[in-house]
Amino acid sequence: MAIRHRRTHKSQPSWFDKVFPPNRSKEARPGPPSPAAGYALIAASVAFLLVGSYAVFFSALVPVTGVWLLDVMARDTHYKYLVIILISSGTGFVIANWVGWQYYRNS
Repeated sequence: MAIRHRRTHKSQPSWFDKVFPPNRSKEARPGPPSPAAGYALIAASVAFLLVGSYAVFFSALVPVTGVWLLDVMARDTHYKYLVIILISSGTGFVIANWVGWQYYRNS
């Protein structure tokens, strides 16, 4: 007597298939991102790294620059560390949430 296995987990489509159903034409689906988007992401990351490293590390060594935003960050002793701490702790929470969601979906 053969044991019949009942399917208990219904496969769910990915978010991409929900937004862009497979029956749509290929022209309606978005293509890969453009190189300009990649260059903009790299430029924004480098700018954030430079401004953040100035605010946290180099502002104590460099005299007043005359640029209002940089001088405000140099005088601040508390909130200039907030963004750096939020990025690292936020990344940890996002990864933990994603892993927990994967455990929940695959259990």
